[in-house]
Amino acid sequence: MGKRHKPRAGSLQFWPRKRIRKFLPSVNWSALPSSSSNVLGFIGYKVGMASCLVKDLTPDSLTKNKRITIPCSIIEIPPFKIFSVRFYKNNNPISEILVSDDKELKRKLKLPKEKSKLEIENIKDYDDLQVIIYSLVKKTGIKKTPDLSEIALSGNLEEKLKFVKEKIGKEISASEIFKNLKLVDIRGLTKGKGFSGPVKRFGIKLKQHKSEKGRRRPGSLGPWHPAHVSFRVPMAGQLGMFTRIQQNSKLIFLGKISDLNINPSSGWKNYGIIRTEYAILSGSIPGTEKRQLLITLPLRATKKQLKKHFEFLKLV
Repeated sequence: MGKRHKPRAGSLQFWPRKRIRKFLPSVNWSALPSSSSNVLGFIGYKVGMASCLVKDLTPDSLTKNKRITIPCSIIEIPPFKIFSVRFYKNNNPISEILVSDDKELKRKLKLPKEKSKLEIENIKDYDDLQVIIYSLVKKTGIKKTPDLSEIALSGNLEEKLKFVKEKIGKEISASEIFKNLKLVDIRGLTKGKGFSGPVKRFGIKLKQHKSEKGRRRPGSLGPWHPAHVSFRVPMAGQLGMFTRIQQNSKLIFLGKISDLNINPSSGWKNYGIIRTEYAILSGSIPGTEKRQLLITLPLRATKKQLKKHFEFLKLV
């Protein structure tokens, strides 16, 4: 009988396995491809999952022009406003100008008593600018404290500056940004599961029932000499609340709840009622209900996902 072999569980690609410090992860905006939309990202909130009845219009599909049911995730996307504009020179921030002092921000930040008199036009000698946005989450009914995130803009400097000047103090909705988008990347946090043992955390095999000192643990942490425990040894610790990216999620439907109401009569479990714009995506996304997510343009779109085309009919 051949030797049984099992590859390592618990990838070292994600290391250290510890609880993240912030809910909205950072993004390498320079790696994202250019797009016709001015804003490269958006803040949304996970509603939950459902079964979606769609008409498959994918070319060469076995179910072409047929009605099929697929799993889908629903995200509520309230509008956002620009909080500040950050200017960069050689990838280093050189100046930041606050352009908003809404009352909602006082729940999150300590705002200066006097607004800065420095204008955007007075900033010179910079090669890039990005905006820090905050979501108008009070319109959703989840909470009142807004979430902030730094978002990059597409286009040259003149187009970026023109967009910022036009949108200062105005609400920006997802429909005007993602109206022609087919795929999105979802960046968020997984469910938090607290302190877990090595069997659940790394998927190691249970030891024989007569083993000493427990079955749900590794057989050895290492040799006597050198007396050192390697970081590769599967041990108990934090599980969940890790940053993960769901790439190339197919955007099935994007609309307003006033145009197409998909709320159940009793509301969504652990969430409530959708009140603003929402997006329906194919498949699952990380996190629990009400978890804040960062929706961005696809980093590396695949032909297989771009080829898919579904016509949304209803939720079942």
